[in-house]
Amino acid sequence: MMDLKHKLKHTSLQLQNLSQRIFNTSSLVISEQMNYESIFKFGPSQIRYYAAVEKKYQEPLVFVAPLAIDMSIYDLYPYRSLIGYFVNQGFDVYLIDWGKLHFQHRHLNFIDFTHRFIPNCIAQIQQHAQCKQISLHGWSMAGLFVALYTASQQPNAVKNLIVLGSPIDSYASGAIGQLYKKINQLVQRSDRIEQLLYQAKLPKSLIHSPGILNSLGFKILDPKGWYEGHKQLLLNLHNQQALQEHATLGRFLNNMIDYPGGINQDMLFHIWLRNPLALGEITLHQQHIELKNIDCSLLVGAGERDQIVTENAIKPLTKLTSSQDVSFQMIPGGHLGLMSSQKSAEIFWPKLYIWLSQRSTRLEPVQDQAQL
Repeated sequence: MMDLKHKLKHTSLQLQNLSQRIFNTSSLVISEQMNYESIFKFGPSQIRYYAAVEKKYQEPLVFVAPLAIDMSIYDLYPYRSLIGYFVNQGFDVYLIDWGKLHFQHRHLNFIDFTHRFIPNCIAQIQQHAQCKQISLHGWSMAGLFVALYTASQQPNAVKNLIVLGSPIDSYASGAIGQLYKKINQLVQRSDRIEQLLYQAKLPKSLIHSPGILNSLGFKILDPKGWYEGHKQLLLNLHNQQALQEHATLGRFLNNMIDYPGGINQDMLFHIWLRNPLALGEITLHQQHIELKNIDCSLLVGAGERDQIVTENAIKPLTKLTSSQDVSFQMIPGGHLGLMSSQKSAEIFWPKLYIWLSQRSTRLEPVQDQAQL
């Protein structure tokens, strides 16, 4: 009798939690609870500043976000926050948040970000931090942003560069990479189609993608991850933390932001299809950029289960720069998990901290005045 009562109570709890997950998702979301100061705003974008709990290192850590995502991935859970981890380790942290881009921003392209926006943001951060050099972090598309920025601007500002999950040799990215290679071969058979796609003749309004399509596309590219997430939810409906994590991650995946048409033009037709970065260089909008101009300390990382950008797609970056200090790291998780999974937090974040701490200027502790 007691077993039956227990089972009925357990089933009732599961049904209540499932109802809350479906009909009152917002009550379960626990992301972005860290306080920050907005030190600079331009258009829909801003620079967020998260002060170190106890500052130990001179150079701040600057996260450059990819487009299409909201910022919750950097502060996902109170107990597993990438920003929170490094703030607690003694780094001042800055996050370049591109905000909600819309159809009116359809003409923005890679050069706008690598040659205009990021240099301006870095200058603002240098001034606010009162520090000439920074550590610069980019994941996914933002990894391309920071690599191309560092290579083209050749800034003394970048002391340490971190690039995670970014396509350098796109054809090496598994089945999707081979598909891009075949499409490019077909495109090259027609001068008319080649000019249309590769000479920016398509109207940006036609290739601008709204956030809802980006959310759908992300799930299509990683169906296994999407399926496993829902499977784990159903197996753990009794667990409040599992419920909160599923709702929080679901909000992130379901609320993606627009990709400007100019960004899609550069990313799809030039980086994925033509694959010039495999040879260490690219020309975008009359700007020629060579990866060999990167000479700062470099950490390159790939997700162990990343189906979007595989290890073979990003690892060539370790051979294409002039850096004398290059590290490569495999990271637990897929394309999203390498940033936010529990295993990434337990295994990779401490390794990233050690790598950064060894290449950052340690501040002398301030002596207690009462002891002088």
